[in-house]
Amino acid sequence: MKKLMIASDIHGSALWCGRLLERFAAEGAERLLLLGDLLYHGPRNNLPDEYAPQKVMAMFSEVREKLLCVRGNCDGEVDQMVLDFPIMAEYAVLLLGSRTVYATHGHHYNEQTPPPFAGGSILLYGHTHVPVCTEHEGFTAMNPGSVSLPKQGSRHSYMTWEEGVFRWKSVETGEIYREYSC
Repeated sequence: MKKLMIASDIHGSALWCGRLLERFAAEGAERLLLLGDLLYHGPRNNLPDEYAPQKVMAMFSEVREKLLCVRGNCDGEVDQMVLDFPIMAEYAVLLLGSRTVYATHGHHYNEQTPPPFAGGSILLYGHTHVPVCTEHEGFTAMNPGSVSLPKQGSRHSYMTWEEGVFRWKSVETGEIYREYSC
């Protein structure tokens, strides 16, 4: 894969999903990896801007052949029933360049409770709505932040991976605000 876009925590926001998909088209990435929480906002979150899960479903349906997804804590069987692409995997393992990437939502496996994986791996997760890039002994943890409900003063964001470099970017402007080379 030459270029991958990574996003998490859309929570049914048609406004932010639309902006994310505009960025996806502009980025020219081959695939969009979604780290869960696509349609429902969950009881802990406020309603996101333009909360419209049915519109989000339709938008994702248009690019379904380019989506890779893992299940978030707000995603359920009822969500899978209305979506025409798979979202119920608890995790995915990808090879990006020479690195093994373990992609999950983050409510089970995260920096504090990493999965058992080979040293040098990357743990890619969402859930916290806060962008992260932290090197730990044996693995690097990365979080793209949230597309629709950023927390702790962070921006609406996503990530890309291209030629061994992860970049964190603003959904609003596409501006790069962090990079990590591996």
